[in-house]
Amino acid sequence: MVKRKKKKVRAELLLRRVLSISLLVLLLLWGVGQTSLFQKIVYPYPHRFTVEKYAELYGMDPLLVVAVMREESRFLPYSESSQGAVGLMQLMPDTARAIAAGLGDENYEDGDLLLPEKNIQYGTWYLESLRKEFDNTVLILAAYNGGRGQVREWINSNQINLARLRQQDIPFPETRHYVEKVLKSYQMYTKLYSSDYSL
Repeated sequence: MVKRKKKKVRAELLLRRVLSISLLVLLLLWGVGQTSLFQKIVYPYPHRFTVEKYAELYGMDPLLVVAVMREESRFLPYSESSQGAVGLMQLMPDTARAIAAGLGDENYEDGDLLLPEKNIQYGTWYLESLRKEFDNTVLILAAYNGGRGQVREWINSNQINLARLRQQDIPFPETRHYVEKVLKSYQMYTKLYSSDYSL
């Protein structure tokens, strides 16, 4: 009987130690997750010079550009979607050809979308063209994902109310989810990097 009690007490002590250590590890991991350094690993800023260069040239917020890039490709320049979107900012070749024409880039070829500089330039220009048309971050991102024609249709058919626009009102679940992800990333990039800019 005494042996059983001792075993039970040892087991309880061991369980308490394991739980205490587990709690400490969880608290440590949570604390590390709150640090700027850890968050900058999760939300890196690759191609920063290029993003800033074209964001300034086209009048876009560079932190929105990098947030779009993160969600579109996870910064993998050779990414290609099942729909055929290519590169860091996942541009469709037809869209890129239209951008090239708008920019007067007569030397553009579809393979250029795999070049980070060209992809960032075109993606940033495209975001700016959407900003000029919609002047609302939610609509810009919805149009980037679902197409500007689709967003125009939602507006014209009153599927979304411009006076009280909320991201949850976006009719397409995939586009709504995309907008939510980019806005979350944009919020984190703003938190982590906005002190680098006078936005």
